[in-house]
Amino acid sequence: MNNETMETEQSNQATTDGARVAFITGGSGGIGRVVAERLAADGLAVGVHYAGNQAKADEVVAGIIATGGRAIAVGGDVADETAMAAAFDAVEAAFGGVDVVVNTAGIMILGPVAEFDLDALDRMHRTNIRGTFVVDQQAARRVRSGGAIINFSTSVTRLSFPSYAAYAMSKGAVEAMTLVLARELRGRDITVNAVAPGPTATDLFLNGKDEATIEKLSKVTPLERLGTPADIAESVAFLAGPARWVNGQVVYVNGGAA
Repeated sequence: MNNETMETEQSNQATTDGARVAFITGGSGGIGRVVAERLAADGLAVGVHYAGNQAKADEVVAGIIATGGRAIAVGGDVADETAMAAAFDAVEAAFGGVDVVVNTAGIMILGPVAEFDLDALDRMHRTNIRGTFVVDQQAARRVRSGGAIINFSTSVTRLSFPSYAAYAMSKGAVEAMTLVLARELRGRDITVNAVAPGPTATDLFLNGKDEATIEKLSKVTPLERLGTPADIAESVAFLAGPARWVNGQVVYVNGGAA
């Protein structure tokens, strides 16, 4: 049996069994990995995207398959429209379509405005702004009726922590696009929302912070702890599934941080 025949049979199976399909950028690690595992546990077939580390994505895929789920790894730079079109093509070929797109891919570079390196600013905005736009553009063309597009912002847009200006600015752009896209997809029965985590215990967040800083940030919320990737994945699963009346919103998932 050749690859083309196998892909056709997989697509036909996905179409006839009614399974929903998710494509998750940054799905090989951090919050993205836990989101991929959670949506797979909810019965979705999953495209696990990676930018540079295929081994990590393959590990996530193997874990999902081992628990009875369906998943494939797809690579590419989120800011490259050709690469993302190919990634969406691969997910559609494997599973018959796309119903949920979750944009967890992002980078965070911190520093005060007065001293911030502008090359770093451009690099971060290329991933966080252009990357989200490119993926959302593909999602707007491909997501099936009844689907959901879920972007990632940050609670720092409201908390205004010093040194987070460039990062928060990139996520403010994501929020603006989210609200507009929800209205552009009028009549398509597709929801578009953004999840805005607070301080969450991931490598992205913890990198470069000492224990005193981490302890201080854990006390920002009334629950007096950092969030976990599972906390964030719970909200993503809600928006991806039953939350059909939540649309054009930024959902702050931060344990009550003011």
